[in-house]
Amino acid sequence: MLDFTLEGEFIPLIQLLKATHLVQSGGEAQMVVSEGQVKYNGEIDYRKRLKVKRGDIVEFKGTKIRVV
Repeated sequence: MLDFTLEGEFIPLIQLLKATHLVQSGGEAQMVVSEGQVKYNGEIDYRKRLKVKRGDIVEFKGTKIRVV
């Protein structure tokens, strides 16, 4: 599991995927979210502008990101 330290109240899901280097670009991040490849707290989520907050877990391609 990968820990991501949040600076602020939230981070948009697409920015989180880019910041953790799981995708190369914002366009790629939008594509994988819209295709249902990303789980948010255990459920597939299609919202590109989802606000990820502390305590949330995002999963993509077998990598879990815990937001702390």
